[in-house]
Amino acid sequence: MTEQLKAHLEFFEELGIDGVRLEPEWHHRADALEPREPAPTEPSAPIEPIRVYASEGEALEAIRLDLGADCTRCKLHTLGRRQVVFGVGHPNADLMFVGEAPGADEDIQGEPFVGKAGQLLTKIIEAIGLKREDVYIANVIKCRPPGNRNPEPDEVEQCEPFLFRQIDTVKPKVIVALGKFAAQCLLRTNDPITRIRGREFKYRDAILIPTYHPAYLLRTPSAKREVWEDMKRVRAILNEDVDTC
Repeated sequence: MTEQLKAHLEFFEELGIDGVRLEPEWHHRADALEPREPAPTEPSAPIEPIRVYASEGEALEAIRLDLGADCTRCKLHTLGRRQVVFGVGHPNADLMFVGEAPGADEDIQGEPFVGKAGQLLTKIIEAIGLKREDVYIANVIKCRPPGNRNPEPDEVEQCEPFLFRQIDTVKPKVIVALGKFAAQCLLRTNDPITRIRGREFKYRDAILIPTYHPAYLLRTPSAKREVWEDMKRVRAILNEDVDTC
């Protein structure tokens, strides 16, 4: 036993330990140790719950509420607009129309495409065998720019996320971009409408078809033939989808 103790002491000496405590409490150090407080941790950011909506209509209403009835995200709320013009139509429509921005009539009534251009759009919709309430209609910009000028980049930046949310909620099979501004905004291009009209683009799980704005048709009736060709293509795509179901 003495030899074993001597060997242990020599081993400790080699480790740099020059003595051994003989007090009884050191024989049970584990019992004498105070419990250590856990190291403080940084507070974690709260996790936002994912909201699941019962229907597309409920989801669109949530987007409308998020946008707000008196949105102040850009300067348009200080430039004479009367109200926010959100969107209207079937929340699960196969066909969606996207325009530029509300005009004077839309600003008064709070619904997109209700003026003369809107009345022409309704006739175009009916010409392919649908009703206005069968489709969904919205604009890139939800407030009327003064004098019906083109929306400015900072206004688009603030407003277009709400359009994207509308598109992702409705999940249309076909999107018709009405006019140069809407087409360029959605497609992220500077190409003129005359170059991209008559073509089809894949866009957010839909087929996007650019065409002339109804207001342009009121000024240039000769362009109605080209719009009719575009709308026949829209009708064919929708019918093809029905046939394959």
